[in-house]
Parts: sequence; C-alpha cells; structure tokens
Amino acid sequence: MNLLKALAATSSMTLLSRIMGFLREMIIAGIFGAGLATDAFFVAFKIPNLLRRLFAEGAFSQGFVPVLAEYKARRGEEETRLLVDHVSALLAITLFVVTLVGIIAAPWVIYASAPGFSENPDKFSLTVSLLRITFPYIFFISLVSLAGGILNTYSKFSVPAFTPVLLNASFIVCALFLSPYVHPPVLALAWAVFLGGILQLLFQVPFLLKIRMLPRFRLNMKDPGVWRILKLMGSAVFGVSISQVSLLINTIFASLLVTGSVSWLYYADRLMEFPAGMLGVALGTILLPSLAKHHAEKSHDDYAKLLDWGLRFTFLLTLPAALALALLSIPLVSTLFMHGAFNVHDLFMTRQAVLAYSVGLLGLILVKVLAPGFYARQDIKTPVRIAIMTLILTQCMNLAFIGWLKHAGLALAIGLGSCFNALQLYRKLVKSGIYSPEPGWGIFLARIVFALSIMGIVLWLGMGSIDFWLKSPVSMRALRLVLIVIVGASVYFAALRIAGIRLADFAKRGA
Repeated sequence: MNLLKALAATSSMTLLSRIMGFLREMIIAGIFGAGLATDAFFVAFKIPNLLRRLFAEGAFSQGFVPVLAEYKARRGEEETRLLVDHVSALLAITLFVVTLVGIIAAPWVIYASAPGFSENPDKFSLTVSLLRITFPYIFFISLVSLAGGILNTYSKFSVPAFTPVLLNASFIVCALFLSPYVHPPVLALAWAVFLGGILQLLFQVPFLLKIRMLPRFRLNMKDPGVWRILKLMGSAVFGVSISQVSLLINTIFASLLVTGSVSWLYYADRLMEFPAGMLGVALGTILLPSLAKHHAEKSHDDYAKLLDWGLRFTFLLTLPAALALALLSIPLVSTLFMHGAFNVHDLFMTRQAVLAYSVGLLGLILVKVLAPGFYARQDIKTPVRIAIMTLILTQCMNLAFIGWLKHAGLALAIGLGSCFNALQLYRKLVKSGIYSPEPGWGIFLARIVFALSIMGIVLWLGMGSIDFWLKSPVSMRALRLVLIVIVGASVYFAALRIAGIRLADFAKRGA
C-alpha cells in the first residue's frame, strides 16, 4: 500500500465531506433560519453527536484498531473474524440498550442538557420529539465506526472517509424535499439524521463482504481480546472527554464576552477544520493500522521510520496551510461568510480568531500524528496524562489572554495548548526510545522555509487591497481567491522542487 496515495484519497474524501457540510449549513439556514425550531433541533442533534465523538469515533477506534491489527498480523484470519464478531455483538447489544434508554428518558435528557427550554412548553416538547428521532443515530454511527475501523485496518481508507458525505446528502435532500410534507418542517432534519445513519452503515456492508469481515452475531464475553479493547476504550473515553470539556469551557468563556464572540470563534474554527481534517485526521487514520502492524511484528525500525515519515509530511503540508490561513484570512472570511447579516465588523473579528488559530495549527495536526504512536502500542494512558496537563495549561492561558485579546485569546490558548501537547508527546516518544529522528531534519526544514518565503510573497502580492475583498461581488471574490490559492500552491511546490524536495519522495509503503 502506498501511504501517499492513501493519504491523497482520504484527504480528498474529507474535503468533499467538508464542502458538503458547508452546503448543508447554507441550505438549513436558508430554509429554517434561526429560531425556536432550529434551536430545538441543534440541541437534539448535539446529544447523539456528542456521544458519537466520545465513543464511536474517538475511544472506540483508539481501542479497537490496534488490537484488531495485532490479531490480523499474528493470529490469522479465523481468530481475527472471531474477534470482530464478538466485539460487534457486544457493541450492538450495548448500543441497543443505550438507544432505548435514551428514547424513553428523552425529557430528562433535555432537562439536563437545556434546562432553559423547560420555560417554553412548545420548545421543550419539540426538542423531546426531535431527540427521540435522532437518538438512534448513535446506534448506527457506532456500528459505522466499527466497520470503518475494520476497513482502515485492511487499508480501505477511502470508504470510511467518504461515508460522512452520505449524512450531509441526507440533510440536503430532506431539507429540500421532505420539509414541505412534515409538520413542523424541522422534523425533516431529525429524519435526515436517522436516515443518514442507516445510509452510512449500509454503504459499508459491500466492502466488508469483499474482505470477508462482515460481522456475525456471536457473543462471547470470555474473549480476552474483547476485554483488552474494553480496557483500552475506558482510558480513551476519558482522554477524548478531556478535549470535549476544553471546548465546552471555551464556549463558556466566549459567552461571557460581547455578543458575537461565540459565532466568530465558530466561523474561524470551520476554516481550521479544512486543514485539520484533510491532514491531521487523514494522517492519523492511515498511520494507526500500519504502526499497530509494525508493533505487533516487533519491527521497531519500521515503526520509527513510519513516524518520521508522518512528521515530515505534516511539516511539509501544515506550515504552508498555516501561513496561507494567516495571510488570506480576510479573503477567506469575506468570500465564505460575508453575506447578509454577516458584516464588516464580523469579518475583522473572525479574522482575529483565524490568525490566532493559525499559530497553533501545526501543533493541532502534529497531535493527530504523534498520538497514534502511543495508541498503536496500546498505550492510551500516556496521551491522556498529557491531555490533562494540556487542559489545565489551556485554561490558565484563557484566563491570561481573555482580558486583552478577548475571543482571539481563547483561540490562541487552544493553539498554544496544542503545541504544548505535541511537544510533550514528541518528548515522551523520544525519551522512551520509541522514535528517533532520521538524519537530515535541519536541511529539510531549511528547504521548507525557503519555499514558504516565496509562497508568502506571492500570496501577499496576489491578495492586493483589502477594499477589493470588502466591496467586490461574491463571485469576483471567489474567483480571485481560487486563483490565488492555485498559484500559491503551485509556487510552493515548484520552490520545494528547486530546493530538492519532491512529493514522489514521500511515496512510502505501509502495512
């Protein structure tokens, strides 16, 4: 398997999902606006979505994939299939019970998560109804994550990466065509969540059949592999919850600032998700199974070389992304968001948050590459301990920055916290002997700085006057932004080639 091709395929699918997500939000805003109904839906969808982040995508993959890769490398197809069957059976039963309890207890869940809604009986009742429709999503999406973990372990990265597109497609279709036929119309969004979960699960079934790993219901609570996964998941849930707590605290801080602060951070965060998803998530996804395989085979040199490859590729692509986000913050925000009620003041406030986030983008993506270095060894406690230290440091920086940098200080704290997290992960990997940098890092970084300098000049000249981005029609802004991005990227890679770095050199073979 060529890891460069796998990364390109995974990143392109992630980009498609991000684009569909923006289109989804534009359509929902256009049809439903902002009011009682959308407030109710966003709260109802937030609850199963939070559970998805905690269990399905975070903790489960971190606990399941390393053990599955070990079975695949050491124990053969039959024992691997048994592990998949036993894990899927236990997961299905647990999810069914959780879903049933969630549907029954929906009123109490809303009381706990949105207590202010109880003052408006209509709003509260609608939110309960929406939650009962959306709650089964956690059942479907957790099984989707199980299937995705299996497919990633078998190097079928593009399939799980494409799967989220189906949820966005479900939203778009239901919002446009189902909403006129249901009352209230916002119910269409809840049914979109339900349908999207089913579509994502069904989409992966043929690919599981192709690799002969479609789970069968065979429950065995005595399987030691199952208990190892559960133990790893317990630590992983705690680790993932720390990042969610950090985001929640940041929202609380932002809510104490002037009106608009939460929204400015939200829009800036949406821009950060493009490189974070296309590079960080994609790299972490393709590295974890290969690292786990090398660990299972005790190929320590291959393990370290693969980590080195991931780190070099991160620097190669993340540094230009961070520089471009900083230099093109006004063109990006004005083109994507400055419509209707989003005014010039919002543009400059969002730009401040984008600039602050760009400072820590490298750290944010490095964490996605360095953390699998521990997960693949079934060591989740070390990243969790570092995450706790990062949480404490981030909140201290929030208190230090918020007084004079306002909402941008919160974004800067997250970025610097990510850099601290990445530095500590790197230090632990080196200190424990898991990873030693390959020779040539100094000249490698010097060549990147050379290419960045040329790209930065081209982007700065191409951006031109700020007045253009404030006064020109959206179509003109979009056309010029696309041209600047294409020219900037072309210049960067041309400069890299002149300096002696070619993308073809990164065509590394994986597991």
